[in-house]
Amino acid sequence: MKPQVTVITLLTNDIPEMTRFYRDVLGFPTIVDSEEYVEFENSGVRLSICSKQLMASITNGHHSYSEAHRGQALELCFPYDSPEQVQLAYEKIISNGGTAIKEPTLMPWGHIAAFFADPEGNIHSIYTEAS
Repeated sequence: MKPQVTVITLLTNDIPEMTRFYRDVLGFPTIVDSEEYVEFENSGVRLSICSKQLMASITNGHHSYSEAHRGQALELCFPYDSPEQVQLAYEKIISNGGTAIKEPTLMPWGHIAAFFADPEGNIHSIYTEAS
């Protein structure tokens, strides 16, 4: 077997708010939309949101899913085609419920990147190649 990631699932206590943010603000169409699990259209790796309650129930009540969140567990990075698109996307994200972390900035690795937090506090980035 070749190591490969095929699905990234974000766990949440608030499926409706996280769904609204990823669908309406970040622009991911939903392909599965249930009360405790939502999957978004994405080419490549599947992106989904699952309630902590459902995850605990399907893993025989494993306590890790009911514990309080402590710190950043992952970062999702969203590519854009230009610095202008990064700026516009950042403004849209922040004006629609995202938390501002860092405005678009030229990073040492050659990207223009901006950082924001989703409604659960997960910090993600949007970026483009610097021209």
